[in-house]
Amino acid sequence: MTQTSRKQSANTNKTKADTDGLPGPVTVLRRAREQLAELTGQTVESVSSFERTEEGWDLAVEVLELVRVPDTMSLLATYTVTLDPQGDLTGYRRVRRYERGRADPPRPGGG
Repeated sequence: MTQTSRKQSANTNKTKADTDGLPGPVTVLRRAREQLAELTGQTVESVSSFERTEEGWDLAVEVLELVRVPDTMSLLATYTVTLDPQGDLTGYRRVRRYERGRADPPRPGGG
């Protein structure tokens, strides 16, 4: 592969985020975790979902709110987090609180 064809190939593999100067999903998720942890003072465990929207990003983030022994009794919470297109946090809301060792009850129809 020649150097010219490598550059052309690299250019065709760029995402819209790469070409419009906006951060990609990995960068946005890292920044969201850092910002939420700083604002709440809690430990962010994981990002359970994310979606790019016209207004920016919507995420669901799992946060450790209360450490208990045994760890399966620790309290976690799900927060919905909104970010602008650059990845700056614009709002968050706790939507669920649960013990680490408990699963959600089964939904009708198996969903």
